[in-house]
Amino acid sequence: MELDFSDADFLRDPYPALGRLREHAPVSWHAPTGRWLAAGHAAANAVLRDRRLGRFWHDREPAAVYEPFNLLHRNQMMENEPPVHTRLRSLVAKAFARGHVERLRPAVDAEAAALLAAAGPEFDLLAEFAEPLAVTVIAELLGVPGPDRHRLRPWSAALVRMYEVSPSAEAEAAALTACREFAAYLGDLAARRRAEPRDDLVSHLVAVRDGTDRLSGDELVASAILLLNAGHEASVNALGGGVVALLRHPGQLARLRADRTLIPTAGEEMIRFDPPLHMFVRTAAADVPLPGATVPAGAEVAALLGAANRDPAVFAEPDTFDVGRDPNPHLGFGAGLHFCLGAPLARIELQAGLAALLDHAPGLALTAEPVRRPTFVLRAYTAIPVTTRPA
Repeated sequence: MELDFSDADFLRDPYPALGRLREHAPVSWHAPTGRWLAAGHAAANAVLRDRRLGRFWHDREPAAVYEPFNLLHRNQMMENEPPVHTRLRSLVAKAFARGHVERLRPAVDAEAAALLAAAGPEFDLLAEFAEPLAVTVIAELLGVPGPDRHRLRPWSAALVRMYEVSPSAEAEAAALTACREFAAYLGDLAARRRAEPRDDLVSHLVAVRDGTDRLSGDELVASAILLLNAGHEASVNALGGGVVALLRHPGQLARLRADRTLIPTAGEEMIRFDPPLHMFVRTAAADVPLPGATVPAGAEVAALLGAANRDPAVFAEPDTFDVGRDPNPHLGFGAGLHFCLGAPLARIELQAGLAALLDHAPGLALTAEPVRRPTFVLRAYTAIPVTTRPA
């Protein structure tokens, strides 16, 4: 069967079609995109873990046009395999592991509470809570000064449109502008931190070494932008989509209100049930047998994370939202070599956001249908109108 990644009904709710694809075959050929699609959990997990299936960056052509985008991607860990990936991830992880994530937990809790205190009885959960929370957290982590933080979300939102199946010419032009401006800003910030180091991640990325090795200027900028994009784009969409799912399942919301120890498992279920990232593409370096098909050398195969996360072979009642689901081996953070480095930070944000909503928005409910972004790879809303007035 064929999927139409541009169909409005599919984009609104892709799960029935993804389920039919998974039932048809765990791995199938998709002629419109020229890719193999891995829809079963075992198949998608194998795609993410098999070292013969990798991220091998090829500059987009014409290279002169796409150089701002290519520069950021050829120098980041997510688009490379060992030994380049090993080196970049090791250096970034050394800086990332210096207590940065745990030191932010009290600040995340405080920021979430402050945002809800400032919101009125009716507000946009996305624009007035999820987005500013994520931007504040990742900006605090990296050391982006307060007056500059409003620039991060527009840059990130424009850049990630390039990852869709068929981005428009307008989306590509906006993304390239964002790449240029984003890179110039981070390069300048790195230069300032090199001159005057602080206790933030950019300063530590500037200083980190492995023997005599260190990140080049382009590698540092690409790594910082990757962390910014993944750190707040995914977090915004995970919290937004997760809260919508929770509000549409009032029994589960009541269960969570009655038992706060379920907040961690509720966060994992949010990512499983409606993941912010739906597709992760790999290229075969050799013929690779997968459940139901062999992907030939040179071909692309996409792990469909949303389909895998609802595989009944792994998840009991997979279309049911269950805040206490345990175990929950979802693939929302990826798997294998490219497992999300920022997963601990994303979990802290999700848990802090949930706890704040339970504490400070006791009457939380949707006031209108949330507005979907018409994209598939990055699944998101553009507005989530809510009220805190009890019904």
